[in-house]
Amino acid sequence: MTRISELHRKWSESAEYRAAYDALAPEFDLARALIAARGHAGLTQAELAARMLTTQSAIARLESGRSHPSTRTLHKVAQATGTRLQVSFVSRTPAPDFVPQAPAPDAPQIRAADSGKDG
Repeated sequence: MTRISELHRKWSESAEYRAAYDALAPEFDLARALIAARGHAGLTQAELAARMLTTQSAIARLESGRSHPSTRTLHKVAQATGTRLQVSFVSRTPAPDFVPQAPAPDAPQIRAADSGKDG
């Protein structure tokens, strides 16, 4: 039987496959983070679902990357696992024509962790 890792290695030789795989990296990262939070809390999918007042199949969909959870759902996961949701933006190489602008001196300074509202 062929292992998934062997197939991935073989398919990764294709530039088209690598581009598609890389495009899904954020979904994979989120799914891994959800699984890790549940694992660190020592919960099964069914136990997490019960704490969130949802179903085990909904948790399975979240962890598979087949759904795009809202920030409200992510907050529920954090509360149910005894963790805190933290969203961050990581810089990447800007487009050549992008010129960052400093915010206006009187612009409100809002941090996502401080807002308390779903985004």
